Amino acid sequence: MYPENKQFLMVIIGYKWFLLLGSLFFLGEPTGPSTEPVFHPVYISVTELEYNATDKTLELSCKIFTDDLEKALEQQFDRKLDLSKPASKAEADKLVAAYIQKKVQVTVDGKAVNLHFVGYERERDVVWSYFAADGVSNPPQKIQLRNELLYASFKEQINLMHVTVSGKRKSSRLDNPKNTAVFEF
Repeated sequence: MYPENKQFLMVIIGYKWFLLLGSLFFLGEPTGPSTEPVFHPVYISVTELEYNATDKTLELSCKIFTDDLEKALEQQFDRKLDLSKPASKAEADKLVAAYIQKKVQVTVDGKAVNLHFVGYERERDVVWSYFAADGVSNPPQKIQLRNELLYASFKEQINLMHVTVSGKRKSSRLDNPKNTAVFEF
């Protein structure tokens, strides 16, 4: 088996475990958002980056367990924050945006890309945060993603990344402290 195929296989296996374990935690949970923190034995995030040829943008989304993100934000900014019911939504937006923009960097064809914050939403026990980069006129040939989400908070952190360009999807898994993956299309 080639090293690239082995890495891809490991990403898929890790992602399936994430889905399996995630489904176990949601059994018996009420349909509405829970305010109770849920213990989970894995520390994992999922980052998706997609090139939108119609709008000529890169769209990035990060899925992170709410309690893990709250812990990271508290450590980073020395402020306790409840993302399910923030005292100030504007302040929560600012802190989530600043944290993720610091921990995730995108380079397209050798040029750094500025991601602007679109917003975040809470879904059960995870937070989805959204970013976009305008003015990417051509489909990227090479994307480098640096992802250090939650690395300072959890030594066991795993960051899964999926990148889609022109209908082709590639994936990578980063185990703390490895923080960079390159995707070529």
